[in-house]
Formats: sequence, C-alpha cells, structure tokens
Amino acid sequence: MTLQEPLPATDADRPPEPLPDPVPLMGCPYKANPYPLYERMRESGPVHRVLFPSGVRAWLVTGYEAAHAALNDDRLGKNHDRGNDHWRARASIMPEPQHSQLQVHLLHQDPPRHTRMRRFVTDAFTPRRIERLRPRFQELADTLVDALPDTGPTDLVPGFAAHFPFRVLAEVIGLPPELAARFDRDWGKVVQPVGPTDPGRPLYEARLHGLQGYIADIVAHKREHPEDDLLSRLVVARDRRELSREELDSMIFQLLVAGQEPVTNQITTSLIALFRHPAELARLRDNPDLTPRAVDELLRHDSAFELTTWRFLDQDGDLHGTRIPAGDSVIISLCAANRDPRRFPDPDTLDLDRSPNPHLAFGHGIHFCPGAALARAELQIALDTLLARLPGLRPAIDDADIEWIPAVLGRGTNHLPVGYDRRV
Repeated sequence: MTLQEPLPATDADRPPEPLPDPVPLMGCPYKANPYPLYERMRESGPVHRVLFPSGVRAWLVTGYEAAHAALNDDRLGKNHDRGNDHWRARASIMPEPQHSQLQVHLLHQDPPRHTRMRRFVTDAFTPRRIERLRPRFQELADTLVDALPDTGPTDLVPGFAAHFPFRVLAEVIGLPPELAARFDRDWGKVVQPVGPTDPGRPLYEARLHGLQGYIADIVAHKREHPEDDLLSRLVVARDRRELSREELDSMIFQLLVAGQEPVTNQITTSLIALFRHPAELARLRDNPDLTPRAVDELLRHDSAFELTTWRFLDQDGDLHGTRIPAGDSVIISLCAANRDPRRFPDPDTLDLDRSPNPHLAFGHGIHFCPGAALARAELQIALDTLLARLPGLRPAIDDADIEWIPAVLGRGTNHLPVGYDRRV
C-alpha cells in the first residue's frame, strides 16, 4: 500500500474565517447587502459584539429564535437611563434639552409608563379603522401617480414613495392640510444624530429646532380647533394631565418620524426586490390577489427596519450564552432573523407564496409596531397602484449604482429612477 498525495483543499474544506471582535457594521458593501455577514454571524452564534460608525460597541442578536426571545425578554428595557457610561460616551444620542423633550416616546419607555402611553394611540391604528380608510388612501396614491410623467424615466422616491406615507399618516392622525403642507421631510433626519464636533452639527441642530417649532404649532392648532382625531385626543390628554408636555411632544415626534419614513423606505426595498426578481414582479402585476401575502414576504425578505433600537439589561446577565454587562446596548437584527434558514426554508429566495410567514419586521412583544396594519395597507396600495398604472415598470439604474441610505438602523434609498411604457 502506498501513500497518496493529499487532494488540494477546496474552499468548502477550509474552516470559515473567524469573525472580528467587534464585528464592524458599516461601509457601502455592508449597507448594500448585509445578508452574507448576517449568515456568518448566525452560523457562529446568536450574539456578537459589533461596532457602529459612531464608535458605539453593542451586542447584536441575529438568529430567529434568539431574536424572538430577546424581543419578549422583560429583562431588556428600552429607557436610555439604563445605558452605562461606556454606551453614553459614544452613542451620539440627541443633545439636551431636546433629548429630554422629544425622546420620551413609546420606543424608549418600559412598563408601566409604556403601557399608559401606548393606550392613547392604539385605537387610531386598528385594522378595522384602517380598512375603512382604504378608499381614501387609494385616492391619495392615484393623485400622486397622476402627477408622474406620461412615460419614464422618473424618480419614484420624490415622485411617490416620499409623499404617499406622509399623506396617509396625515389623514390617520388628523394633521390639517395647512400644517401637512409645511412639513419638511429633512426633519426626519434628526433620528440620525451627529456628534458635537461633526461639521454637520449646525444643520442637525437647525432641523431639531425646526421640528420642535412645528410640533408646537400642531399642539396650538389642535388646542384651538379640536376634532375627533388622534392629535386632538393627545392634546386633550395633556391638558387633563394624563400626559406630560414632554410625553405629548415626544409622541407627536414619533408619529411624524417613525410613522412615515420606514414606509417610504419599505416601498423602495420592496420595489428593488421585485426588480431583482422579474418573474415574481410579473406574477404580482397579473395577480393582485397575491398582494397581501406578497407584502409580508417582501417585509421578511428585506425589511426597512433592519435593526431595533437600543435595549439594556439593568444588571449583568446572560443572553443566549453570552455575558452582557449592565447598561451595554443590545440590538436585535430583524433582517438577520428573517433570513434564518432554521425558521424559513430557502430564506434568501423571494417566494410570494410563502406561508406561514411569521417574520419579525414589525418586532414582537410589547413593542410590536402599533402601526403594522396601516403599514401593510400602505404597502399593498402602493405596489398595486404602481404596477397597475405604470405598465412595464422597471429600474432605470444599474443595481450596483443604488445608493443605500447610511442610516444605522434602517434600509432604503433616497433615489429610485425607474422607466415604464406609459402612465395609465
């Protein structure tokens, strides 16, 4: 018997490169396609230390089972007061006094305060009420499409996606037309704070002041002209001392920013996914009955809410086998959980027939998005309208040239040039 030369090693035979510690979550390649990195992280464990562009080091939860458990873990609180000095030193959270005045909304509260505040908004977003408003939402979508050029190309973000969710939101919460017309979309960028030495700091602070003045005008208007709408009810609750002034302003802030920008981004991620899967786009265009199920699959496949906001343990604790110091930030990757092959067969495949589809795009537990029914309705109407009224809808830009927004927590693009044969 003679010894044989060993066969040359293949890529499949080599052990995967170890992940760096911390794992950097930054840069254009990562924002363009984070899923290969998320796959490596899931395979090596459910919790990893990560590094954000601001210099913040956090703990990222990646797998579906671990993410679902973390979203329902009552040890993990959302209030920024839980954060330790290491987190606070680099978190670039909103400066004072605006942080205390605008950041005490639902996303940053724990029970019982969260429970008390959330009950003021849930009635406005019930599935039954959203269904009643669908005809009005359809009118708003059609009006925007009516204003598009007869033929492409055009940019669907400023032409449609940036305006449709805000106009819908204004209807749902009772924002009067004269105030809605004054809203500056740039104000939404205040959720991406910049450090005190950043050259963009003056513009950032100007946006903060502009948004605060706008919120004050909304409150004054609703106090003088109360109606049967959400904004009026919030102002009445403040006047009855059921809400503090900071809680009122923060909840209006959350409605204006979190209530529309993620839907704008989800319209873009959904269209990009369909452009990358032209057979599925054609199926959806020809079979509108598929739309409700398709929207949930598009939410799973590439969610505009890529990562959750901060959570904190109030004492050192174990999280899926990893020791987490008290006050360190814990973030859950919804996108990584939604591509976990242990929960979703062929997770990287866009399957518009996928059922069941228990994705986590809207979170889970007590912080499940209260506007989920509204977001689903907006996405269904947006896709149905665009595909039906813009035959031959197609990208007018190479996939590699898409500029993904640099937001830490979200996915989307500020520009989506498209072509189409005609406007019906």
